[in-house]
Amino acid sequence: AAPGEFDPYRVLGVGRSSSQADIKKAYKRLAREWHPDKNKDPGAEDKFIQISKAYEILSNEEKRANFDRYGDAGESQGFSQQQHRQFHRFHDGFYFDESFFHFPFNSERRDTSDEKYLLHFSHYINEIVPDSFKKPYLIKITSDWCFSCIHIEPVWKEVAQELEALGAGIGVVHAGYERRLAHHLGAHSTPTLLGLINGKITFFHNAVIRENLRQFVENLLPGNLVEKITDKNYISFLSDWRKDNKPHVLLFDHMPVVPLLYKLTAFAYRDYLSFGYVYVGLRGTEELSSQYNINVYTPTMMIFKEHIDRPADVVQAREMKKQLIDDFLSQNKFLMVARLTSQRLFQELCPVKKSHRQRKHCVVLFTGEGEKFAEAYEAFLTFAVANTKDTLKFVHVYSDRQPEFADALLMDEEKYHGRSAVVILERRNNAGKIAYKALEEAWQGSKEDNFILLDLLDQLRTDPGLLSSETVVADLNDELAPMFLVRWFYSTLDYISDCWDSLFHSNWREMMPLLSLLFSALFILFGTVIVQAFSDSSDTRDAPPSGKEATAAKTEKNDASFSKESNSRIPKKGFVEVTELTDINYTSNLVRLRPGHMNVVLILSNSTKTPLLQKFALEVYTFTGSSSLHFSFLSLDKHREWLEYLLEFAQDAAPIPNQYDKHFLERDYTGYVLALNGHKKYFCLFKPHRSGDEGGTLGSCKDYDASQHVEARGKSSCSPGSRSIKHKLHKLSFWMERLLEGSLQRFYIPSWPALD
Repeated sequence: AAPGEFDPYRVLGVGRSSSQADIKKAYKRLAREWHPDKNKDPGAEDKFIQISKAYEILSNEEKRANFDRYGDAGESQGFSQQQHRQFHRFHDGFYFDESFFHFPFNSERRDTSDEKYLLHFSHYINEIVPDSFKKPYLIKITSDWCFSCIHIEPVWKEVAQELEALGAGIGVVHAGYERRLAHHLGAHSTPTLLGLINGKITFFHNAVIRENLRQFVENLLPGNLVEKITDKNYISFLSDWRKDNKPHVLLFDHMPVVPLLYKLTAFAYRDYLSFGYVYVGLRGTEELSSQYNINVYTPTMMIFKEHIDRPADVVQAREMKKQLIDDFLSQNKFLMVARLTSQRLFQELCPVKKSHRQRKHCVVLFTGEGEKFAEAYEAFLTFAVANTKDTLKFVHVYSDRQPEFADALLMDEEKYHGRSAVVILERRNNAGKIAYKALEEAWQGSKEDNFILLDLLDQLRTDPGLLSSETVVADLNDELAPMFLVRWFYSTLDYISDCWDSLFHSNWREMMPLLSLLFSALFILFGTVIVQAFSDSSDTRDAPPSGKEATAAKTEKNDASFSKESNSRIPKKGFVEVTELTDINYTSNLVRLRPGHMNVVLILSNSTKTPLLQKFALEVYTFTGSSSLHFSFLSLDKHREWLEYLLEFAQDAAPIPNQYDKHFLERDYTGYVLALNGHKKYFCLFKPHRSGDEGGTLGSCKDYDASQHVEARGKSSCSPGSRSIKHKLHKLSFWMERLLEGSLQRFYIPSWPALD
């Protein structure tokens, strides 16, 4: 290979004539040495990826032959066959020779603009999915040696840069290195484009052109983010601040449709602000433009709070940029005197103090709804507008909607009943501890009340001890949360919409579970009708029994039915069938195991075979009634290398031995139990119970007939050594319960290794 090109032989340090055994041995040695969890070198992860990539090429004879002949593997890793078929369908009659037309299929020679967008599984789960509730993501799944991926790359690069500048998220998944994430996303070929919003995935099915991709991202957004505003509805829109408890934003522009930048901004700030759009070129907006003196030739953004006759803040710019809008909106996320409607809002407006220099106080008006409290509220609002600072926030609470919060601070005193009250408070911790001081008299909004409150705030600057009272308050009620039935209704609509979209685009892989459930329900329904019809016809031919006999028969039938339902896992045999897992039955018992079935494998040695099998049979006997479980044992003396290869995929399950460690071959894995799912390529791991975990109790060795439960020769031993070995499987039955519940951690592997 030319300098700088990827050479798998050089990466693994083997010759071109090396056997598969030599390649496998070199891969295992290098993988252990450069595994990122074990090697803290900054370049360990890149080196490990190169090692895995090299082994994937050289372990496949077809890819190895293509590399020896042409200098590359010829097909995309893991996604090659389907993509290759698509290529030939798309280019029938066109001869393509990669040795003549050199395309940059190798990722090392491709454009590196995607590197900053690369996603890993943990990064996607922990950061991208939560962030998708603030902005939509456009994600591309790609791979090496993918002709179609290169074909769409110029369009992708242009659209990615454009959408990122508007506020959308961009992600790239390399299917060759992140197969787990690609499988999680449901991508079965490359290239695949999909959108992510609110944790929900939507696939892109149209031609990859700029207009389609922009429209796809725009369609991901909810349709009610931005309201069209005219002269007829602007007053009602701006007056909704009381009901929504949010400032309202108006954008004036001469574009007939709402710009995508504005929609993305509305989605990001939808929890804090309500958005409206005014098309200044439309007839019916003249009064609105004149009311607020709008320059129709320059985009203008206005924020309205408690006063709808004048904006609280304004920004104008010939080109509205995302950074400008974010800075403008982040400073105006709340009303001047916001109403505390949830615990989240309380925590944002009145944060816990971080230090003495960062004290933040809240002035809370406890009031009610209706004209009776309007004058006191307006006076408090006027006072707040004049005195709001970074360290001082003004809020109000409806006492009847937050009764626990009001009673904790006002102590249910008579002088505040039916009247407004003001409390100055400071949150001391997140557990609800609050220091506070209430005004001596009810708040009426008079000049005297204003002077008293202003004097207390001046004293608070120099004397933090003014807040002499302390209490603990419970979390506030979420006043604006929808009712359960409403949430259930919208969730049902979303699910139906997803199913319809999948069915419309013939996405059969995702629709298979739903179709299977539907046909199963229909089969059970019609089967029940047919059986009932035959049962009724046979009953009419038989004479009806007497009343006592009918009652007795019904009782007996109900008892039998209850017994059957409550003992759905009763063992069908008086023993446990445990077969040895060997190279002869390995394919049928694991690799080609039917979907939904699992093989529970006990690891033992020749010296521990009899006691471990006896204890294993005792622990799993109650689970033998399940037809989806199979039980086997594996000899550690014969297949240690196979076991250690599997354990490398289990995080911290077993330390990877150093290649210079002389004693790693003596590591004791007896008593380990693996539940292997051959179809989905994952396993669950049970590690032996330490005898010292429960005060050194080794457990009792009870009399037990081995021939009744396990077909294994040998006599049961009650020696201390036998008890210690058997105690390794202590609590295995509890682990089996969790296995059937599906709550155990799963360790996925790319493919099952050969059992040599």
